[in-house]
Amino acid sequence: MNLLSLEEELRSNAYPGRGIVLGRTPDGKKAVAAYFIMGRSSNSRNRIFAEDGEGIRTQAFDPSKLEDPSLIIYAPVRVLGNKTIVTNGDQTDTIYEGMDKQMTFEQSLRSREFEPDGPNYTPRISGIMHIGEGNYNFAMSILKSDNGCADSCNRFTYAYENPAPGKGRFIHTYMHDGNPLPSFEGEPKLVEIKGDIDEFTDMLWNSLNEENKVSLFVRYIDIENGSYETRIVNKNK
Repeated sequence: MNLLSLEEELRSNAYPGRGIVLGRTPDGKKAVAAYFIMGRSSNSRNRIFAEDGEGIRTQAFDPSKLEDPSLIIYAPVRVLGNKTIVTNGDQTDTIYEGMDKQMTFEQSLRSREFEPDGPNYTPRISGIMHIGEGNYNFAMSILKSDNGCADSCNRFTYAYENPAPGKGRFIHTYMHDGNPLPSFEGEPKLVEIKGDIDEFTDMLWNSLNEENKVSLFVRYIDIENGSYETRIVNKNK
């Protein structure tokens, strides 16, 4: 698999939808997580990320303009012990609750499917990072319709043990803009991870389509001691 430029992947796609990047810094010392949201409708664009304990939540920027909150208000990031969960919907809570009951990442998601927003049937994308005793691994999942067929859910899980320094995986909800929006296809993309947290955050935010981008979350976690730094960027201020 070719190592792709994350910057070029984002700049060349006006609407990847929501995206998750998990990986490792070039020096191998820190685990990297990023999550971004984009929007085409006024309801989707009326959002911000806000810190919520060790995780984050989406909130309406202007509560008076909030329409249907069901698929846009959720906790994208939650922390369970030495596990960090990142998703594009309320399945964050499903994974958290399942793993808290000793279920696996994959088992926890068995009760969920793609989003009920036909004709797009937006995929549910999820990531789990496990950091402990100086070790780091992560997994990613996508639950998607079978080429737009609402009766069939295709489930894919990808696990990455001891990920290589300077590399990450990128998964997003849509291949590109369209009506209906075409779901992501294939294995999460192998992308280059570079720079400190501020450089990486700036690169991501500046590479996302100016009209459609809404919010960005980035976290660097020290693999040895579990301490972390977080950056949040909101278009609405």
